[in-house]
Amino acid sequence: MGKKGKSICLFSSKGGTGKSSIATLLSGFFAMQEKKVLIIDFDLSFGSIGLLLNKESSKNIYDLYGDYSNNKFTDISDYVTRYNDKILFLASPSDPRQGAKINDAFIKFILEKSIYSYDYIIIDTNSDCSSSNIDLLDNVDNILFVMNNDLLNIKNMRSMINIFKVAGKTNYKVLLNESTNPYKNYYSLYDIKKMVGTGVDYYLSSNFFMKNYDSLVFDGNIITLDKKFSKIYPKANKAFTSIYNDMEESNE
Repeated sequence: MGKKGKSICLFSSKGGTGKSSIATLLSGFFAMQEKKVLIIDFDLSFGSIGLLLNKESSKNIYDLYGDYSNNKFTDISDYVTRYNDKILFLASPSDPRQGAKINDAFIKFILEKSIYSYDYIIIDTNSDCSSSNIDLLDNVDNILFVMNNDLLNIKNMRSMINIFKVAGKTNYKVLLNESTNPYKNYYSLYDIKKMVGTGVDYYLSSNFFMKNYDSLVFDGNIITLDKKFSKIYPKANKAFTSIYNDMEESNE
């Protein structure tokens, strides 16, 4: 058995925050640090990781669940899709009705079966406070809350932070992403911290907004794999570097 990796779940209190895109960008950044990464698409209804990577999968998380339920599971590698030598992903179900059948006990199983095969497991999920998502948040090593600069998102994030404070959970960080919509920057960082009730740990400014992002998706490109990324986007590179360093230091 190899060295135990670390798991990080990206979660938002509403859709449209750029969370799935950030999951792929983080995978690229980690891969550039010579880390082997597994992205798990745990949006069991409408996952988009395969689309963002422009890769079709012969098997997905529902196939794994079926074999798990029937004692046919052998190894996690039988179900993942290769993006490159360092990045692999486990696709979401092809049918939303399949995702509804996956039970909470499966979450701990899938983490246990993959945590020793990869340096990092990056988990993308939807914004529902479902029992499966709550169970997922309870079982991962680290949580990255992704939020935008708008009132609804701030209100919902405040609720999530309050829940975590009551539960005594501290293994979370907050990323403010203003790059999805350069015109949504209604509140200052100071105001957001006051309203949410916690600090903003990482920040992607509107300068990181990419007009040609759709073309990158069509080609399945992860821009953090570009060696020139740090020069082209120095502020974004600083944010991803901070996330990486914090993940390296946590849970040691």
